[in-house]
Amino acid sequence: MPQRRLRRSEVVGYSIGSFGTGGFGTVPGLLLLFYLTDTLGVAASLAGVIVFIPKLWDVVIDPVLGSLSDRTMLRRGSRRPWLLLGGLTLPVAFVLTFAAPGGLTAAGTGTWVAVLFVLAVTAFSVFQVSYLAMPAEITDDYAERIDIMSWRIVFLTVAILLFGVAAPLLVDLGGGGRAGYLTMALVVGTLMGLAMIGAWWGTRTTTAHSVPEQGATVREQVTALRENRDFATLLGAFVLQALATGTMLAGAVYVATYLLGDETLTSVLFACLVGPAVLVMPVWRVVGLRLGKQRGFLLATLVFITAVVALVFLRSYPPVLVYGVVGLVGVAYAGMQMFPLSMLPDTLAADAARSGRQRAGVFTGIWTAGETTGFALGPAIVAAVLALTGFVSSTAGESASQPDTALTGITLAFTAVPAVLAVLSVPLVLRYALSAERLSALTSTPTTERLPS
Repeated sequence: MPQRRLRRSEVVGYSIGSFGTGGFGTVPGLLLLFYLTDTLGVAASLAGVIVFIPKLWDVVIDPVLGSLSDRTMLRRGSRRPWLLLGGLTLPVAFVLTFAAPGGLTAAGTGTWVAVLFVLAVTAFSVFQVSYLAMPAEITDDYAERIDIMSWRIVFLTVAILLFGVAAPLLVDLGGGGRAGYLTMALVVGTLMGLAMIGAWWGTRTTTAHSVPEQGATVREQVTALRENRDFATLLGAFVLQALATGTMLAGAVYVATYLLGDETLTSVLFACLVGPAVLVMPVWRVVGLRLGKQRGFLLATLVFITAVVALVFLRSYPPVLVYGVVGLVGVAYAGMQMFPLSMLPDTLAADAARSGRQRAGVFTGIWTAGETTGFALGPAIVAAVLALTGFVSSTAGESASQPDTALTGITLAFTAVPAVLAVLSVPLVLRYALSAERLSALTSTPTTERLPS
């Protein structure tokens, strides 16, 4: 008996969750390091450790959550309880992360941020691991999974643009300093929570067409990763590129403040970086249909490398040229998001066909761990470069004068480092070989539309 196609309301209901995950993936990477170094007065070297340790914990907890999610799916036929739990707890932990009390030493405020950010990262993973596993289970149709992912990427892109531009502005509207960051966190946290709970509610009528056999042990997770080479290759490329974009994201506020001379220009830089994605996403979809996902992914990566290398000399550019080249980076970024996220469900379907087991939670747990590690290491790398080049931290209301070496460090962290990371991802993008034809040969489920991969 053919399965029921998902209603549009169910596709949108699922996809709206990416508005919340996009917010959490954007705001801490954009502002948390700067909040530590230029509002709380935490030294750059210590700030880098603070933003990285919670994500290191994420690497440990994500595969565990994936296994627990599979067990919940096995018992209840749904992963939705995890969506609700994450949607309720993440906003609280996120707000508290940016609510460090006054009167503490720099080490004390750093500890506060580290502990609360660990809780926020955990809450995010509770939601994200189950959320990523759902498209491979609520439909068996290859083309319909593409439709789901297209909608999801639309919400994700809008969230990245909205939160990336609005968050720095909210800090200013809140009066700057501690009060400004708390105002921003309250608004952003509320919107994230509403979107995530919206996904829980929007998927209430979806029915899983496949369930996992059992929760996987750590050894079984390692075995699964080794057996699914397409997934491992895609994950490696995506993590390196997440690290590259995470480094640019964390460096943007320093570029705006110390190279362009105005912290409020962070929103302009971010709009240039992410804004083009809204316009060019349909173009990248056409590229994918004509050239295939893997070739489209490669093209986006090469455009990214070219544009970032051109930014190495940004200190000699007029601001309008900086914005234009950053906009070209944004065009590439759109493709670097769309292609791997639309390829991920293909690798899960291929694994199920080869192994005879449904273990999507295992893979999405590993994926989430890799993704968050990449975005976490970005700010940590920026912090390390700043520390090595003599960056001077300050507290709210102070204006530190930076040595020329620190300005060079900011430039390199925003340009050369992301370029090198993207170059390292190219061999992995070339190695990915899961085409639509190969996937069709692995599965017996007919597709309603043959789309190139």
